[in-house]
Amino acid sequence: MPHFFIGENEIINDKLVKITDKENYRHIARALRARAGESLLLIDDKQIQYETVITKITNAEIECEIKNSYPSKRDLEFDLYLAQSPLRSDSQLTVMEKSTELGVRGVYPVLTDNCAVKKDAALSKVEKWQKVMFEASKQCERAKIPTCFGVNNLKNILELDFDRRIVFGERSTEQSLKQYLGKNPIKKGEKMLVVIGPEGGFSQKEFEMFKEKKLPIISLGDLILKADTAVTVALGDIVYEYQG
Repeated sequence: MPHFFIGENEIINDKLVKITDKENYRHIARALRARAGESLLLIDDKQIQYETVITKITNAEIECEIKNSYPSKRDLEFDLYLAQSPLRSDSQLTVMEKSTELGVRGVYPVLTDNCAVKKDAALSKVEKWQKVMFEASKQCERAKIPTCFGVNNLKNILELDFDRRIVFGERSTEQSLKQYLGKNPIKKGEKMLVVIGPEGGFSQKEFEMFKEKKLPIISLGDLILKADTAVTVALGDIVYEYQG
């Protein structure tokens, strides 16, 4: 069922929604060529989902009858954030899409010593990355659209206020994720930052920074993973361990 974000002003009453957002209108009426009688799944700013049926499409709005409404469950019980060194081309788009599917609240593009993307190039991509997260949110029925933050450096990111920060590295690791979370389980409502490096890995200088800040350095196993694969595996394992 197609899933779209709507504004509070588009909810007329407990039985009627009028979609007036131009982008949503074009997508539903023009791209999908929806017709009266077809179903739409909508979600508002308060993370309430609406199961609706289209009753009328005019030149400016789409009128829908609300059949059912309920709080969305498409969200994690803790605040998961990703700090990640941008990758080239489609690999970074994959990171944005998969991290959205896996429930992150936001992604911090972070410049590292071995970053494959120059600062100016990364700055020019933030808007595109945000759009990918928005589209992925619709596809996987996210309750809330995650944020792609501005490009920053690793030192600044590590000084942000989080309840916990963990680093995934392919070398110089101390323990597995299962071992770490077994001793330090994630708490409901916790704000957690996951740090993942570029294809070339973190530099020795960066590993020293992690150790100075006493950050746990976590292994994803003996296999060497591509950076975009590492993001998917790391976030997926965190969600699995929490829900398991």
